[in-house]
Amino acid sequence: MGSAWGLRAAAREINSNDLIDPKEAGTLWGLFCERVRRSSDTIAYREYDGLAQCWRDHSWRMMAARTDRFRAAFAKEGLQPGDRIAVLLHNGIDWVCFDMAAHGQGLVVVALYPQDSTADQAYILAHSDARLALVDTWARWRALQGAPIRLSALARVWIREPAGDAGAQAKDGLVREFADVLEEASGPVPEPDVEPTALATLIYTSGTTGRPKGVMLSHAALLWNAVAVAAVIPPRPDDVFLSVLPLAHAFERTVGCYLAMMGGAAVAYARSPQHLVEDVKTIRPTVLLGVPRLFERIHAVILARGEANWIGGALLRLLASLGWRRFQAQTHAGGRLGLAARLILCLLDRWVGAPLLAAFGSRLRVIVSGGAPLDQVAARFLIGVGFPLVEGYGLTEAGPVVAATAFEDSVPGSVGRPLPGVEVKLGEADELLVRSPSLMMGYWKDKAETAHAFSDTDWLATGDIAEIKDGRIYIRGRLKEIIILSIGEKINPSLIEAEMARDALFQQVAVIGEGRPFLAVLAVLDPERWARFAQENQLAPDQPNSPAAKELVLARLAVRLATVPRYAQIHAVHLSLVPWTIDAGLLTPTLKVKREVLQNRFGDEIEALYAAHRPPISI
Repeated sequence: MGSAWGLRAAAREINSNDLIDPKEAGTLWGLFCERVRRSSDTIAYREYDGLAQCWRDHSWRMMAARTDRFRAAFAKEGLQPGDRIAVLLHNGIDWVCFDMAAHGQGLVVVALYPQDSTADQAYILAHSDARLALVDTWARWRALQGAPIRLSALARVWIREPAGDAGAQAKDGLVREFADVLEEASGPVPEPDVEPTALATLIYTSGTTGRPKGVMLSHAALLWNAVAVAAVIPPRPDDVFLSVLPLAHAFERTVGCYLAMMGGAAVAYARSPQHLVEDVKTIRPTVLLGVPRLFERIHAVILARGEANWIGGALLRLLASLGWRRFQAQTHAGGRLGLAARLILCLLDRWVGAPLLAAFGSRLRVIVSGGAPLDQVAARFLIGVGFPLVEGYGLTEAGPVVAATAFEDSVPGSVGRPLPGVEVKLGEADELLVRSPSLMMGYWKDKAETAHAFSDTDWLATGDIAEIKDGRIYIRGRLKEIIILSIGEKINPSLIEAEMARDALFQQVAVIGEGRPFLAVLAVLDPERWARFAQENQLAPDQPNSPAAKELVLARLAVRLATVPRYAQIHAVHLSLVPWTIDAGLLTPTLKVKREVLQNRFGDEIEALYAAHRPPISI
């Protein structure tokens, strides 16, 4: 089924909000140049200066000047249009300058996650045939050199960190200190004639089920996707985006960078997760983009603080309940609130809600959760206490956004409606299929996977199981993650994992059981709640896998999963107090579990689980 809106709606948004029309921009470089022309002296970016210990503003004019130096540096390296160049930096103005300068030279940007494993970073550099790489630190480069993958195409490496004791490494002809590169770069650089349909970037998938794949996206695809998002959530010149997700993430790049640039909004780059609370208070953003884990964590922190004071906790829960009812009444004809409820809400908004929103700067007008389904309990709670939270859906291969919603049309559990001009339908096994002008050109050097993704002519197979009701999309899981038990039953593990994740005792969970007679689960416990649980039940806190501990946890899970079929119950569990991390290779940079790696890592423990349990007779 297709969206009820057309691109005329997007055009109206362009006119009413003074967005830059993709046809006027032509390419991403054209978008940047037009924004500089229109807004040269307004603030474009805010970045924290670690040496001066303060935030610094950068105007569009300043960004243009620095970007020109990047272009001159690229020209001096003899790079030609179509060459791949890689950026391995944390978010900041140099990331944007690198990106824009590359597009100004017709180069193809390969974005790497700083949080990713060295093995995956080296693989992407080699697979993309990157000729140049801008890397943040000398330690990072030494790690890449030590990876068991030859970087044969790499002709130059720029290191942004000052050389210091590592300076000797800059004499090998391959590596240079970036400050020296920019100092030597000057002079006008001719602009190549780049078509909107030309390849702009390779964005590699997170690789949850195998090696990352290089998604090929054109200038036209990215610009089209940005303006389609603008038709639903228009950016404003007075907006301040707080950038939290890595710019290597397609969602952050298209919405947090190109869409903001299209609308003339300012972007501030958060320093780190550890500084996020302080940064939010200082920047006071109007727009915040994040993955569900961020907002579920915010929900958990608010609840934990409420638990510290039973009166405050009771008022918080009352605000969330009444606030959710108010939202339903205002947006979905959910019935009017009575006079008493409205009066109570006015007081709760002032005493409880306002301090919560003040911690986020009191200016948020939209919060967008994307990348995976958001827990409905957390979503309803945050909306109830006053956060303007909406959900979206997309995948890198779609440019990336497929669906989004305005706040007044938000329904927790749904990822919204298809963007204007995006068509969706359900294929075999209820797989979501997508068609739009922003779809990828294919996978880099992988014709077989490209053909598989487009097996239904020009419809992209997303790999996601979905449901479409009243024009809204509901994501139900991943096809590749469906578990088939040895008894023939098929189970969607994401539904069980989502239910388990609502129990604050568990920080991370992964359901297993492919080819086995019953389901088991690997879980990481929350240290504080586990310590309390162990004390209450006379358990040794340092022995989460004792028979007594497992029995109590399984009983707890049986209550929580009481409504699921017996074959979908959990009959064995392995518990850990050590989180699964990106550094350990168990999570992707977008915090998704690498199931195959996880099961290999815990192979002995999994075998022990099944060896110790007989299949339940009643299955």
